[in-house]
Amino acid sequence: MTNEEMIAALNKDLTLEYAAAVQYIQHAAMVTGAKYQAMQKELVVHANEEIGHAILLAEQISGLGGIPTVDVAERFTADDSTEMMKQDLEGERDAVRRYKERVGQARDMGEFGLARALEDILIMEEEHARDLEAALGL
Repeated sequence: MTNEEMIAALNKDLTLEYAAAVQYIQHAAMVTGAKYQAMQKELVVHANEEIGHAILLAEQISGLGGIPTVDVAERFTADDSTEMMKQDLEGERDAVRRYKERVGQARDMGEFGLARALEDILIMEEEHARDLEAALGL
């Protein structure tokens, strides 16, 4: 992977982090039902962590000589709380898959600091997925 390809991939990841934060904020405000009461607060925590991921990615992109994007990927909404949790889980599972791939790509490039930063994001994304799986009884 070239430096330019990594910058492009990280910028795509950045659009998805922005979207995840927005989606979590909206879902936290909209989720209803006793079943999801504790998860509602956790969604706000997730939103803040996604913003942290976006900041970290922007710094890494800049460090590689790129310009961090301001584009936001597609967000998903629903009227049903369970569907919202499923949408969030789908996003987290995708993030886990992407960051596992990105860590390997960074290592292959010899960008070990980048790989370590991406590992930190990956650990949080895995935790988010577990939180959502528990909320959904999976």
